[in-house]
Amino acid sequence: MTSAAQKTADAFADVARNLLDRGSVQATLEEISDLAASEVGGCEFAGISLVGGDGTISTPVATDPLVEHADQLQYTTGQGPCLETIHDRQVYVVDDVRQDGRWPVFAAEVAGLGVRSMMSHQLYTRREVLGCLNLYSTELNAFDRGSVEIGQVLAAHAAVALASAQNDARLRDAMQTRSRIGEATGILMERYKVPGDQAFALLVKASQNLNTKLRELAEVLVETGALPRGSSGPDRQG
Repeated sequence: MTSAAQKTADAFADVARNLLDRGSVQATLEEISDLAASEVGGCEFAGISLVGGDGTISTPVATDPLVEHADQLQYTTGQGPCLETIHDRQVYVVDDVRQDGRWPVFAAEVAGLGVRSMMSHQLYTRREVLGCLNLYSTELNAFDRGSVEIGQVLAAHAAVALASAQNDARLRDAMQTRSRIGEATGILMERYKVPGDQAFALLVKASQNLNTKLRELAEVLVETGALPRGSSGPDRQG
């Protein structure tokens, strides 16, 4: 391996470790966008578009407000490289938004922000599409072949790190939910001298009557020591 290739390999090994060390989803997203802006040739501004559970797309992090505005134009017009990338995994490069005819409505709007070049990489794993890494520049022809290759490597590392952070967050949320429901069930067991299954059934019934998520109701019970009025449970009189 040449010294240049070794330097690049070492740099991205560090990138992979840094991403996995971020911990939270938000910190991971911020690290990805910061790395893109600093490591991908031609990139001035970067951001992440995420696909929500309901299919909606949003931009939770961006290195500059310009990214947020440009991404929002893609969402509102229904056009742009980000949306195409999310659906077909290709890397989309725009050398001059004013001359690119693929997304005319979006291109006309984003050019007004001063954007001239763009590049989008899908963030995906074998299991799911997570979103898209969007790179912007105010210069024409900002992204060359090297930029594309570095962007692809970064996007691959970023997708793995993001998926890991999201999974960790779901596990923490599940553990917190279980803990809260357990505490709430314990309160009902102690107060009404009933076994655990009956106490849990009371909690579920109250959740259904109030049309409230079980975790949210458990939070209220733990914090206040009583089920809300209208639950039709033992605490309905306070």
